[in-house]
This record gives sequence, structure tokens and C-alpha cells, in this order.
Amino acid sequence: MDITELILDDHQQQRRLFGIIEQIDDADTKSLAAVWRRLAALLEVHAEAEERLFYPALLKVGKGAGDKPTAAAETKDAIKDHNEIRDAVAEVARHKTGSAAWRKAVAAANEANGDHMAEEEREGLTDFRLNADLELRHALAVRFAAFEAHNILGVPAVDKDPKTYIEANT
Repeated sequence: MDITELILDDHQQQRRLFGIIEQIDDADTKSLAAVWRRLAALLEVHAEAEERLFYPALLKVGKGAGDKPTAAAETKDAIKDHNEIRDAVAEVARHKTGSAAWRKAVAAANEANGDHMAEEEREGLTDFRLNADLELRHALAVRFAAFEAHNILGVPAVDKDPKTYIEANT
């Protein structure tokens, strides 16, 4: 088991749930709301698990990958992205399920999340695979899976200041 693989698995599930929402008729608000609740919980639990486990470890072993010269730069960008995703998820809640405004807010959340996942896959995950040994990757995967299982119904969404986060985890 490898934390980078668990993160990629979550990314695929997030993409799948956004795709499912796109295929549900606007009038089927019960289905839309149910799938959205699951996706919103997954997005926040995933972000919190990364912030508790993955990014602190990346800050310790990473050297930078993709467009980012350091693990701190990767992490700062990821925390900023997580905050943008949280804000986009909160915006969805301000609209009537199935309405044009709701669909627009869901699309904005999908875009913010998609941009984040692409960067994370090119940068943080690549950096971690290159610099973390398999023992660490396995140990973090166990903790990551347990955190997500324990919090399957969700966790409170709390924005974090990227600079303060990096200072606290280095």
C-alpha cells in the first residue's frame, strides 16, 4: 500500500462523482443532493487527510517537482488550492439543488478541484514518489486509509493559512 496510490484513487473517485452529477437530470434533486453530499464530504476528508499526513511528510522529504522548485512551494500551493475548493463547495450550498446557479457552482468546484489534482499529480505526488522510501509511503497509507474510514461522513471545512501551515509543519 502506498499513500500516493490512495490519493490517486481518491482523485479518480472525485472525477467519477463529478461526472455522475453531470448526468443526473436537474429535476432529480434528491439524487443530485445525495451524490453532491457524498462528493463534498469526500473532498473535505481527502483534503484534511492530506493536510494531516501527506503534506507534512512531503515537507520533510520532498525536493520539488514539476513547476515547483521546493516541497514548500508545492505545499503552499496545495493548501491554497484546498481553501479554494472549500470555498467552491460552500458556494454550492448557497443555491437550490438542480438550479442553474447550483450547476454553475458545482462546475466551479469541479474546475478548482481538477486544477488542484492535476498540479498535485505533477508536483507533490511525483516529488514524494521520488524521495520517500516505501516504508514511509506504506505507513502513511495505513494512517490515511484509517483517517478516511473514521471520517466517512465528513469533517468540518476549515481554511488554513498556507504560510502558517508550512511554518507549523517544517
